[in-house]
Amino acid sequence: MSSIRSHLPSLPIAQRRQWLAAFMGATLMLLTPLSHAAPVDDAVQELQQGWESIRYQAPANEREKRFEALATRARELSTSLQGRAEPLIWEGIIVSSLAGEKGGLGALPLVKQAKGLYEAALGIDPKALDGSAYNSLGVLYYKVPGWPIGFGNKTKADELLRQALAINPNGIDPNFFYAEYLIETKRPSEAVLYLESALKAPDRPGRSLADTGRREEARQLLEKIKAQ
Repeated sequence: MSSIRSHLPSLPIAQRRQWLAAFMGATLMLLTPLSHAAPVDDAVQELQQGWESIRYQAPANEREKRFEALATRARELSTSLQGRAEPLIWEGIIVSSLAGEKGGLGALPLVKQAKGLYEAALGIDPKALDGSAYNSLGVLYYKVPGWPIGFGNKTKADELLRQALAINPNGIDPNFFYAEYLIETKRPSEAVLYLESALKAPDRPGRSLADTGRREEARQLLEKIKAQ
């Protein structure tokens, strides 16, 4: 600040103050997004790594308990970072995974909770995390039973999954889950192209564990289709 003042010796005091106020305001506008980005990035990384460890490394009999603990942590982070879509998306993914481990009718309150989290994220930023809210919500719509038990709807699933693909056409997850949806709706021959795209998808920085696991899942689905 003293160096800035030294460059303004010829300006009247009033003008000098106006200039400094404008300078400080512009500086704060530049710094504010950066100060917000760090905690969001840290939260996403924490939840992402926790989910990957449980999903691909934890013994099956431990996953439910560990997802429950991670869901509690995710709630804390998304609450502390209100107004950001990314923590809500990861909270939804974790709650959805917990529902998958529980299974049965006891999972329905959890999938409804996850649905609300994805919808909230879409209301903030539909393109956050490369459209992951569209993708994850679409998965719920084709996996959850339809009325009167649940809210499942294959047509809605197709719409949401296509929106995810439009945002991230080369991504491993959008291609894999659209392929899984096509298999679910009795169109396995159409799924082959998307599974092959998932296998060729570029690596995601810091996501080697998830990418390896997803590619293996894609290979298994391809083998099943070819064996039919």
